[in-house]
Amino acid sequence: MSDPNRETSERMPHHEWPTTRRDFLTRSGAGFGALALIDLLCGQSSAADSSDRKALVSPLLPKPSHFASTAKSVIFLFMEGGPSHIDTFDPKPLLNKLAGQPLPESFGKVILAMGESRAPLLASKRAWKQHGQSGMWVSDWLPHTARCADDIAVIRSCWADGINHSAGVCQMNTGSILGGRPSLGSWVSYGLGTENQNLPAFVVMQDNAGPVTNGPRNWSAGFMPAVFQGVRIQGGREPIPNLNTPEGVTEAEQRGKLDLLARLNSDYAAKHPEQSELEARIASYELAFRMQAASPEAIDLASETEETQTLYGLDRKETATFGRLCLLSRRLVERGVRFVQLYHGAGSKWDAHAKIEKNHTDLCLAMDQPVAGLLTDLKRRGLLDETLVIWGGEFGRTPMSEKGDGRDHNPTGFTMWMAGGGVKGGQVIGETDELGLRAVKDKLHVHDLHATILSLLGIDHMKLVYRHKGRPERPTLNEGEAFRKIVTG
Repeated sequence: MSDPNRETSERMPHHEWPTTRRDFLTRSGAGFGALALIDLLCGQSSAADSSDRKALVSPLLPKPSHFASTAKSVIFLFMEGGPSHIDTFDPKPLLNKLAGQPLPESFGKVILAMGESRAPLLASKRAWKQHGQSGMWVSDWLPHTARCADDIAVIRSCWADGINHSAGVCQMNTGSILGGRPSLGSWVSYGLGTENQNLPAFVVMQDNAGPVTNGPRNWSAGFMPAVFQGVRIQGGREPIPNLNTPEGVTEAEQRGKLDLLARLNSDYAAKHPEQSELEARIASYELAFRMQAASPEAIDLASETEETQTLYGLDRKETATFGRLCLLSRRLVERGVRFVQLYHGAGSKWDAHAKIEKNHTDLCLAMDQPVAGLLTDLKRRGLLDETLVIWGGEFGRTPMSEKGDGRDHNPTGFTMWMAGGGVKGGQVIGETDELGLRAVKDKLHVHDLHATILSLLGIDHMKLVYRHKGRPERPTLNEGEAFRKIVTG
């Protein structure tokens, strides 16, 4: 265990520009393309010359945390478009009482993305019940998740700065409403590495082919080396297309091609050390080669029992797609993948400006059973204690109506939940006002949420440092505070 008072930048030195031949060799090794080649050819995980052994190490090898962690890995279930908190986890009786009336002036001025602040309040048509020993309120849209109430901590007091999807999704992924910063998954990969060098450290999947808002920027490594960025895996029955060696090509032939590519790319990288994307490309070739042996087994859902597949909803058309991704997520973290992010409703499908009843009914149906199946499966396998599961979108929805039967974006107060990884289940954290418009108690900004996630992983968000252009950069932009009560209740 490392000294928690020590800066992470001291544990993970970074040099913007190699200045000598030895610096270049060190940098190439840190890109782990050369390391993988040596490992594959010689059956060793470091250079033959013991004097260079410390230099030629992968940046994705496991690293010590700042302090004892309660979570080893993360599965982030991202509901893209913004689910309505006041129709799922945050009941507001006053909303139905005042339905059809304008927002009372006592709630102050409201800035909206699309709608009108004086639009009539829209009642929630949900039936609410208390669930579990905790008596947690969950709506009838989420009957399966409701059965896991005692395992989840619902945070009703989240707030963010992004009023539109681009800014909101960007901030929930990177901490900033402006693009260009590393994603949370990249920071975790940088800070902790991964336990399985034959699979990506950071995996991203989505439930349909729709364009996720901001696209790859959401899982980008930003100004850090590209080796820390997320690896996109497709949904469907072939998560990793073109992974198998083409028919008629031997392993030796393929290895020879990769060796040649590595030499050509390394020569070019020596002349252009500022292009970390090339190191990432070299690394991706080598990782793909290793994945040909490791990935088929990892993604083989057919090896799961019929009971497990049914648990995730793979036997139903409505739930099969997201159920497959949730089951695949469990198999990945089970095999040492550090951070998995699933986009549900890719293409901002949760963005219910109109017809919220139809929109959310369909989306909740597709998502509810797979998510509950994931929690149940992790728990019975003893994995929930070390796997942090996060659920939520970039913001919530307004109590005011839009287009008569929809709700606008609401970043000033919304709900997310966490489970596993040391989180105390069965608790409700924070409050929004009587209409669900603004967070008013135990308010947790996105930076606080990120600091909390990192803390559960044993990372002090103020000590995880990457020096960019001489300036120390941190994952929460030097803001935020970990919410300790999420562990103790």
